[in-house]
Amino acid sequence: MFTSVILAAGMGTRMKSEMPKVIHKVCGKELVKWVIDESKKAGAEKVVTIIGHKAEMVRPAVEADAEIAIQAQQLGTGHAVMQAVPFIKDYKGYVVILNGDTPLIKAETIEAAVEYHKSQGNSATVITAELPDATGYGRIVRAADGAVLKIVEQKDASEEEKKIREINSGMYVFNADALVWALSKLTPNNAQGEYYLTDTLEHLREDGKKIGGYTIDDNDEIRGINNRVQQHEAEALMQERINKQHMTNGVTIVQPSSVFIGAEVEIGSDTIISSNVTIMGNTKIGSGCVIEMNCKIENAVIADNVSITSSIVLNSEIGEGTSVGPFAYVRPGNKIGKNVKVGDFVELKNDVIDDDTKISHLTYLGDSDIGKNVNFGCGTVTCNYDGKDKFRSKIGDNVFVGCNTNFVSPVNVGNGVYIAAGSTITEDVPDNNLSIARSRQINKSDWKGNKYNK
Repeated sequence: MFTSVILAAGMGTRMKSEMPKVIHKVCGKELVKWVIDESKKAGAEKVVTIIGHKAEMVRPAVEADAEIAIQAQQLGTGHAVMQAVPFIKDYKGYVVILNGDTPLIKAETIEAAVEYHKSQGNSATVITAELPDATGYGRIVRAADGAVLKIVEQKDASEEEKKIREINSGMYVFNADALVWALSKLTPNNAQGEYYLTDTLEHLREDGKKIGGYTIDDNDEIRGINNRVQQHEAEALMQERINKQHMTNGVTIVQPSSVFIGAEVEIGSDTIISSNVTIMGNTKIGSGCVIEMNCKIENAVIADNVSITSSIVLNSEIGEGTSVGPFAYVRPGNKIGKNVKVGDFVELKNDVIDDDTKISHLTYLGDSDIGKNVNFGCGTVTCNYDGKDKFRSKIGDNVFVGCNTNFVSPVNVGNGVYIAAGSTITEDVPDNNLSIARSRQINKSDWKGNKYNK
């Protein structure tokens, strides 16, 4: 077990944003939240997140999952970790220091670094990587036995040291007591007047403590995000990782490069995802579903064997065996039953729709409770808004609604009702009635107003 300390207090000026860098998102999840979640997966018993710049914006993203420490002034990485001392000063375990802008770090890597640190009996372990081009990074200088002697920054490196390809990722594992002691020795003796975390390694080495280096296998995991280009690159890598995981779990993704699936999405086996599909938020999709091209689904719960074609589904539930689309718009608040047909150019909002109902085309239903086995003809509209308030209507089981029917809410339509085409229903309809609500047709002969007769 270990405590994770995540550095997330910086401004991130190169993002050119009013938002702090660490709450920008990759695949629908904040950068810092990726790091918090991976820490917990790796076994962190406590996560401490250091926030500072626009802390009031960062806090909502982290406070549910981490302890919070405030770095009121950003005086370097060592100063940031100092803010976590109250959380670790009496801790007997290990402390993993991570960066809030490295969302690609994996739980397996964190766990492996901790195990390496323990097995080697280190007081501190630097998490390192081997890069083909190490320009701009601090180089790891090792002793003959593999221990880390020092970290040399690019500007201070000799020509021989510049040839080193092993670099400091900015992530570490410490014994908690060693870290607290080394932090107490830090001073801002540099041109910037800042406290550098790397200086703790020098103090530990001078005190005779063992410092090791754990080299990760996947260099992408240490990618820090400093601008929108790097954010895009990280998102592409994360999306590939997410899509591969779904495919490994039995989901068919026809053209993965065109499919966006958010971090929290769950998809059952034998579901097929076609091209140009976006699935976001806390969406849960069952088994055996078909999500055809050009769909957007967000925060939806979709049961087994559902098909959705070229449609938008938002914050709604869809029952087993239901079909949606093409070109349907399922707005928030709908609860749709089993074996329902939601056809082309249908819009639904805040409806409860029971099983076996058919809404085939060109229909708007809003704020309605609809029974079983109802058939809606083309052009049906619920008139649920009077310009000030919304009203609900109720339509019973086994109702047949003729084409071009308007329901002026609130109205209650009983079971077994038949609504004649072209009706505007303004009053309740009892069970098993035929309701006709339209003006009588009048034909006028010898009419001279038709311009085509002139």
